[in-house]
Formats: sequence, structure tokens, C-alpha cells
Amino acid sequence: MMGGFSFFQCFGNGSFDDDPPQLDPVLLISGIGGSILHSKGKKLGLETRVWVRILLADLEFKKKVWSIYNPQTGYTESLDKDTQLLVPEDDYGLYAIDILDPSPVIKCLHVTDVYYFHNMIEMLIKFGYKKGTTLFGYGYDFRQSNRIDKLMEGLKVKLETAYKASGGRKVNIISHSMGGLLVSCFLSLHNDVFAKYVNKWICIACPFQGAPGCINDSLLTGLQFVEGLESFFFVSRWTMHQLLIECPSIYEMLANPDFNWKRQPLIQVWRKQSKDDETSVELESFDPVESINLFEDALRKNELDFDGKKIALPFNYAILKWASNTRQVLNNAKLPDGVSFYSIYGTSFETPFDVCPSIPLSTEMELFLLNRQWQMDLKQSKGWGYLPRIGKCCRMSLSSNSSKNGWSSTKRW
Repeated sequence: MMGGFSFFQCFGNGSFDDDPPQLDPVLLISGIGGSILHSKGKKLGLETRVWVRILLADLEFKKKVWSIYNPQTGYTESLDKDTQLLVPEDDYGLYAIDILDPSPVIKCLHVTDVYYFHNMIEMLIKFGYKKGTTLFGYGYDFRQSNRIDKLMEGLKVKLETAYKASGGRKVNIISHSMGGLLVSCFLSLHNDVFAKYVNKWICIACPFQGAPGCINDSLLTGLQFVEGLESFFFVSRWTMHQLLIECPSIYEMLANPDFNWKRQPLIQVWRKQSKDDETSVELESFDPVESINLFEDALRKNELDFDGKKIALPFNYAILKWASNTRQVLNNAKLPDGVSFYSIYGTSFETPFDVCPSIPLSTEMELFLLNRQWQMDLKQSKGWGYLPRIGKCCRMSLSSNSSKNGWSSTKRW
């Protein structure tokens, strides 16, 4: 339930007391960071969960998950050449998006911070959905571009599987956050397949026009999923930062510079200026286009240490070019006839929009970034926590026989 709204309004008015219930299959698609990742050794084939994990989280993340972008292929590839990252397919794809750290200790302690689709899966099963027949999950390597071939092919196979397993019933998709961009890319690139297999698409908190506050902060200082004491047992903000710099999916969620924003999202920087032995402080503002130069200046000396070697990780223009092409793919998405679309978004949570350092900076911004304890002040708007309400707008063509519905929500689901 979401503030008086039920997900089952999207599925029609059928009763769940039917015996047996006639249910269309549901496919759950996660957002960024919402899929378990395993590291698999290329020699022995041993698998280790590297995301999400609590014990030795930061160490294993650096060893197995840190990656670098390959402009020849469009894929982000692990720095550890002896392993590959993969998403477990257990439980019809649901395992990877259910409880992100499924270790016995976490389950015993009921650490709900790592419960992703868990409550929704339990709710759907309660209403008669069956794993492998009418309930499926799609987890994916969220480092990669939302339009990369491997992810598109994986979604195609999952839709075909759900369609056939349910006896030829069309699929209802529920996507969360960045998962909505992945579905949008699939809709744009494989419109005929989408029309063949999809009945309804329920989109929760999708950053159709970007998530400016969160992504700008992530590129400058990293991303922290947990706060307080718990953060000492998790992947650190800076460790995550060094991965995100090389992730096309992150660049694809930069603010859309062509969108008609009611107010442009900004990065605002207080800079110390010295002239004629006098020092002053000026506030400089950077819109989505101008921010690119700021990223370049801030990250030009960024590097990481891996296996005794220093690897330069500046702002990646090759990824930015790829992401710009992804934006065109997203803009070309068109909903087929007969497919219903529902967009659900929050309106009351404090949500990052503008980004501003909490202290004055010298001319060299990297001096600020080299101190890993400093963070940005995030000027808030109203939204879902990561996605501002004004960035949720769906830029999608709808055919005359399709329907578009939106619900605002004042509660998390």
C-alpha cells in the first residue's frame, strides 16, 4: 500500500478469492545497487558474494568490484582479470533482488536495510502468485549501461520465459528506480518484443530526466548507502566513488540538459579568490552543461591503487559520449498500443537537488576532494529520497490506445 494506493489497482479489478486465481505473470526489475553480485574465479569457478555483504565489505569490493570502462566494447570490466562478476539466477531471478545480503546472521538479526523486493515478493505470494509460473525477478550488473546488449538480451529472455511459463499470458513489469531506464531502453530498442510480451508497466521512482543531486554528489564524493555506525561495516563512500567514475549507468542518470526544468539543478561552489592581497569568497553556480567542466577539473588527478599500481580515473568523456547516445535512445521510447503505463513517485521526502560544498574552496577543487572526510551539502527538494519530484517526468510517446497514470505518494512502500 502507498498512501491509499494499492499496486493491485494497476493489475485490474479481479478478485483474489478466485480458485484458482487467473493472474498475469509479474516481473520485478531492480534499480542501481539492487542486485546481488557474485565474483566467479575463471580457473576454479568458485563464486563469492561481493555485493551486498557486511563482513569485509570494503576490502572485497576493492579487490573484486573495482572496474574500468572499455570504450571499444562499451562494457565496464573488472580490474581483477582472474574473476568475472555475475548476477545469480537462483529462484527464477528473485534471489538476487530479494534480500541483498542473505547470510544467516543478517536474516536472524532481521537487518531490513538490505531487504529490497522482499516484502513485495511475500505480498505477491500471499495473493496467489507462484515463483517460476507467475512471479519472476530480473537482477542485472548495474555497473553497465542501461542499453548494453547483455542486459537487453537478458530482459528479452526473462520476458519470454515468464510469458511461456504462465501459459501465454502477457507480463506485468514492476520496475524500481534505474530499472525504469533499463525498461525504457528496451522499449526503444525492442519495441516489437515489448508489445508481444508486456501487458502493463508499473514504474516506481524512475529518474527519467536524471537524479541530479544524487549523481552530481556521487561523481564528486561517492555514494553511501548506510549512515552512522553501520557505515563502518559497509563499503565506504570513497571506495564506491572509485567504481562509479567508471560506470556508464551513473553518467546516464546525469540531469538531462535538454529537459525544460522548472528550475535548473545546480552545483554551487564557494571559491576563495585573492586579488591585491585581499581575499574574497564568491559563489559560482554550474548548470548541467557547465557542470561537465567542473567534473573534469575536480577529477583530473583522481586515481586509485590496485594491486600495487596507480590507475588514473579522471572524468570519463568516453562514457559521457555513450550516455549522450543513451539519452537519445530514451527519448525515442514509444509505448505500443494496448500497453498500460503507471508511474509512481514520492512527493514528501527530503531529496537532493542542488549540490554545494560546506566550506569555501581554493581555486584547485581537487584539494577539497583529496580530503575524503569532506562531503557536499545537498540542497533539498521534495521527492523520493534520491529522485526529485520534478525529475520524474516521463518523456515518452504514448499511442492513442495506451493509458498513462501517475500516483504521488507520501510514504515509502
